Amino acid sequence: MSEHDKRPEEEQEENKGYTPASPVKRTLAWIALVYVLIFLALTTYFYFTGTMLGNLAPLLTVPGLVGMGAVVVVSRKTTGSPSRPVAVVLALACFCLAAFTLPIGIVGLLSNFGG
Repeated sequence: MSEHDKRPEEEQEENKGYTPASPVKRTLAWIALVYVLIFLALTTYFYFTGTMLGNLAPLLTVPGLVGMGAVVVVSRKTTGSPSRPVAVVLALACFCLAAFTLPIGIVGLLSNFGG
């Protein structure tokens, strides 16, 4: 080890407290960010028009379902758990449910704007 590889003790002490978030926690944070933006849009719509949007429950499940599928895939890649067949079945189930629910949610959203 050369002199350039050594760091001062002060830098080493500062870096001891930093632990990066796991990929699963980062994925969950992205899911939470999507929900925050959705609720921001809903609140803004309410303040702008004075009316609430209804029939949104199916549409609000889509980010959660996609996120759960992503969490399973990320968990499988980083930790090896759950096993490959279980991860594939869970991820496909979540993605298929999201694809099935999305058109229902869009119809529910559009029902707010019909005459």
